[in-house]
Amino acid sequence: MGQFYEEIPKSMIPWIKAQKMFWVASAPLSGKGHVNVSPKGGDEYFGVLDTKTFWYHELTGSGNETVSHIYEPGNNRVTILMNAFEGPPRIMRLFGHGRVLEASTPAFEEFVKEHKIDCIPGTRSIILIDIHQVGTSCGFSVPYYDFKEHRPILNDFFKKKAEKEAAGNKDESLPKYWASKNAWSMDGLPGTHNAQKTMKSDGITPLKKMVGPLAPTAYGGPGARYAFRDMLLAAIVGALFAVLVLQYGGRVLDRDVLNKAERAIISPLATLW
Repeated sequence: MGQFYEEIPKSMIPWIKAQKMFWVASAPLSGKGHVNVSPKGGDEYFGVLDTKTFWYHELTGSGNETVSHIYEPGNNRVTILMNAFEGPPRIMRLFGHGRVLEASTPAFEEFVKEHKIDCIPGTRSIILIDIHQVGTSCGFSVPYYDFKEHRPILNDFFKKKAEKEAAGNKDESLPKYWASKNAWSMDGLPGTHNAQKTMKSDGITPLKKMVGPLAPTAYGGPGARYAFRDMLLAAIVGALFAVLVLQYGGRVLDRDVLNKAERAIISPLATLW
């Protein structure tokens, strides 16, 4: 049956480390943004530092939603999901807040050295999750799967890029790849610091990630689009609430006053958003 804990039970840590894959879920603060779920896996690419801290080795890819959501001010919410595909059934979720240690930064180098982590050419960062809640559930309907092997394609791809760069082709460098594909999230939130830095210094135009009417019109301006509008609405509502306080004083939280305010102010504003 489902149970919740404030930290990872020590008895479950070996089970976590034995998993072949897991999922990372995150989302921007705005309701107009997109919820992201990413599969992760690989031998020795993740682990448990202690009962309150989970980490994983983040490899380079075409997306960077998790990093963008962690970097978004006031956000950094992350959930890790693991399933038992063999043996006794179990679903485990680790709820927490993330931290990013980007490649080549002092914090990254210190963590890698201390924990003896083998980096590869495609290494982009280490993600740490500070856990405040752990949830388990039955997993009775999760199917059985037999693990065959990890795919080597991603690691081979970036190994070849590193070899081409070492041979003199600077266009194959990881920072240039990051600048092209990891500078912004699909909603227009800033991506990795390394990607942003190279994008600006080398004048690289990032790839467009979304199509259709919901796609951000300009990266770096507001995925920015929705963030600015939400902040503007919050500022307007805050100013109007101040007016209500001045007019009604201590009665501002009375239900009748709030109902009048909603009909006169909030509802009309909501139709504009």
